[in-house]
Amino acid sequence: SVAVCSGQTPFAVRYRIACDVGWHARRVVVDMIGSGRTLVLAADGDGRWTRDGLPMPELDGIFDPDLTITPFTNTLPIRRLQLSAGQSAEITTAFIDFPALTVVANPQRYTCLEEGRRYLYESRASDFRRELEIDRNGLVVDYPDFWRRG
Repeated sequence: SVAVCSGQTPFAVRYRIACDVGWHARRVVVDMIGSGRTLVLAADGDGRWTRDGLPMPELDGIFDPDLTITPFTNTLPIRRLQLSAGQSAEITTAFIDFPALTVVANPQRYTCLEEGRRYLYESRASDFRRELEIDRNGLVVDYPDFWRRG
């Protein structure tokens, strides 16, 4: 669960992401606590998604969700891609924006700066970029200006 105090109205979110053994997201459930709003995305593991049971062809070929409220979703492509130092990969994510729960395709790039320690995350749709520090399990521990695990 995440409590967010951004913009005019604070909100709270509970989310669950199920992945297969290759770190492909298979199910994403997002509950907007107190509002009764829920988003359910399901993926077949081959890059096809549904939202609340309806096909989302605009997300074809995508393997990773990206929830703007948590750095955990950066862990999914880091673990799935298994990049070595100096390697980069361009991907597109199913970008979920809050509190609207809109879902759009979002092009990104990950570069391994130091294997098992540091990655560069870059949006390919803007000039946004951050150097992410990860732990030995590939979990993000520092997302500068936004989040740091205590």
